[in-house]
Amino acid sequence: MEAKLHHKRPKHLNLFKIKQPLPAVVSILHRISGALLFFPGIPLLLCGLQMLLQSPQSFEVVQEYLRNPVIKLTLLLPLWFFLHHLCAGIRHVLLDLQVGIQLAHARTSSKLVLAAGFLLTALIGWQLW
Repeated sequence: MEAKLHHKRPKHLNLFKIKQPLPAVVSILHRISGALLFFPGIPLLLCGLQMLLQSPQSFEVVQEYLRNPVIKLTLLLPLWFFLHHLCAGIRHVLLDLQVGIQLAHARTSSKLVLAAGFLLTALIGWQLW
């Protein structure tokens, strides 16, 4: 009997076929966004700040880059990384304080984090455009 059960087990675990609950997805995105904000986010930010402060000519170069619509659209992604990471971090702090730990509340707060990240990104992107 034990040999038959052993043959039915999968030989590998396909993580793309496993449906994660929304709180898990928000948590995973929080970790990914934090990692991407750290690298390459911090080096790119520091490079941009150096160019802004280096000379009037380099300041003009950065401004010219930022006028490009493709660059503006591209910068919406790191903006979303930051805003999602911020909202999810607030959610995690509240969970650590035992606020919203019931399953229904955790699912609702996950939806709010996703909605807030996208909404804030859209609003700030619209203002900066």
